[in-house]
Amino acid sequence: MFDMLIRANCHSKSKTLKWLAHELLEKLYACEINCDQIDESVRFAHHARGCTIVAAKILEKVVIFQNVSIGANLRFNKISNEWENVGTPIISSNVIICDGAKILGPIVIGENSVIGAGAMVTKNIPANSIAYGVNQYRMRDPNYDLVFRAEMICPDAIIEANRKRIEAFETADRPV
Repeated sequence: MFDMLIRANCHSKSKTLKWLAHELLEKLYACEINCDQIDESVRFAHHARGCTIVAAKILEKVVIFQNVSIGANLRFNKISNEWENVGTPIISSNVIICDGAKILGPIVIGENSVIGAGAMVTKNIPANSIAYGVNQYRMRDPNYDLVFRAEMICPDAIIEANRKRIEAFETADRPV
């Protein structure tokens, strides 16, 4: 149902269908998605729970996790009597936006970048970077994919790894 609502909200030509999908996404998933242009290949992990996505453009193969905010970072200049910093982000191809990240203002996130969990980004991020903290970034290691890839690890492998970790934790000598 979520994927159907996303398609209707983001790609339908019918204003009525878009409005209905928008209302249902907000009510059922606590998310708002309002983009000038969003590619059909964009994916939302965890049904976009808690997301507010207001972007100029989101290109292909972007993955967005839960509680992400993408939007404006406006300010009003009382001296010139004008709005400044007008616009919303452009997210380039193959970007992964992790849990709780905030991307604000008329900025560009370069292709193949990862926006780390909880990052606050108000400045352009170059392609092939990892953004973290507040407007910090470093170049990605090309030998690794981070957080997400089309061929994800089998859930059983994660369960087994956690079982072994718990066993090691429970048998380890720990200070009391």
